[in-house]
Amino acid sequence: MKKLSRLSVFGYGAGDAANSMIISTGNMFLLVYYTDVAGIGAAAAGTLLLLARVFNAFTDVAAGRIVDRLHSRRWGKFRPFLMFGFVPLLLSVAVFHVPDVDPSLKLLYAYCTYGLVCVAYSMVNVPYGCLVGAMTQDAKERARLGGARTIGGLSVGATLGFFIAPLLGAGQDMQQIFTWLTLAFAVLGSALYFLTGVVCVEQVPGGIPKITFRQSVAALKANSPLVILCVSSVLFVTGTSATGAAQFYYLRDVLSRVDLFPVMAGAQVVITLILAVLIPRPVARWGKRAVYCAGASLGGAGGVLVFLAPADAPLVGLAGLLLGLLASASVSIVTWALIADTVEYGEWKTGVRVQGINYALLAATRKLGMGFGAGLVAFSLAWGGYASGVPEQSGSATLAIRAAAGLLPGVLVLAAVGIMHWYRLTDQKHAELVARLTREAA
Repeated sequence: MKKLSRLSVFGYGAGDAANSMIISTGNMFLLVYYTDVAGIGAAAAGTLLLLARVFNAFTDVAAGRIVDRLHSRRWGKFRPFLMFGFVPLLLSVAVFHVPDVDPSLKLLYAYCTYGLVCVAYSMVNVPYGCLVGAMTQDAKERARLGGARTIGGLSVGATLGFFIAPLLGAGQDMQQIFTWLTLAFAVLGSALYFLTGVVCVEQVPGGIPKITFRQSVAALKANSPLVILCVSSVLFVTGTSATGAAQFYYLRDVLSRVDLFPVMAGAQVVITLILAVLIPRPVARWGKRAVYCAGASLGGAGGVLVFLAPADAPLVGLAGLLLGLLASASVSIVTWALIADTVEYGEWKTGVRVQGINYALLAATRKLGMGFGAGLVAFSLAWGGYASGVPEQSGSATLAIRAAAGLLPGVLVLAAVGIMHWYRLTDQKHAELVARLTREAA
């Protein structure tokens, strides 16, 4: 199998940059937008985000079924879907433009627009994720793709932290900022999706072009590594998403240091670039599961620091957030390689290569985690009595923000590490079953 070119690796990373123009913008700012701009209550906004993510989990599974049943002789199974990436990007503009109408109509508009984004995003993101398994079967090459994906996604997150978050202080026209931001992302993101679809060639044959529902169910029942990875992922993503959703509130209302957002953004870039280069080495030496667990454990330590950091010692809180970034980046890189490994495991167990539904299940659990994380923060704000637009929050509100940003995420990511104890698909075992599949196909 041909080694992946730099252009194909870059193109794959570009696809997740486009993804993050939708997902990172929502994770970082949608709760703030709903509560501080649209005027939707924290509890109502949290319920919306939670229900939307649960719905999104089902749309991911449906998208996986659609992907597994379609195939283009010229373009393959997954690349054609990326040409429609402009649809969720355009819908994101509508999400961040809630009209000033009756509160019940505002909430209805928010549900409808965000629900449409969930459907459209699934139809692009699920086939995008499946490309890893279709481009290569080599563990190191998959780690390269995971690194490129992480760089692409976090580069957008860093841009939001550098240039957008500092603009959202008191007295700024936040509606205008979000309108222009989402419009710019719609144009740039569409071009990036198109680039990914053109340069990311599928080299691994798909086995059965059209997979029945019964074959999908049978393959999933036999795939215990996939189930364990999904359970661990939903816990980990719930924790990291809660930290991400609470980060703005934490820096502004607890540490009174919104100016630290650019520092976080710069650190995000540095950490991601370093890990993208270095991760393939520890993966080759200790395996993906060990790297996953070590990285996630750092998130637990970071959560404790975020929760306990005194308000007059912001660098302690910043250190905790940076450990969280390190955990999120390292786990993200290896997760996409792990899910690709489960495809070959399922093929070895059942004789059916199920790609779309495997990735869809992982994506669904991650969406659930994002929804649970955002809901956790919103409900914590409501419990603590958070009030938008006030110069200083109450003690109960700041305690709720601390818990949502640090304590609860720390517990959740450590639970994710514990679940991975039962993940038995080592890199050595994966290499052996790939070799066996290759011999059988010859």
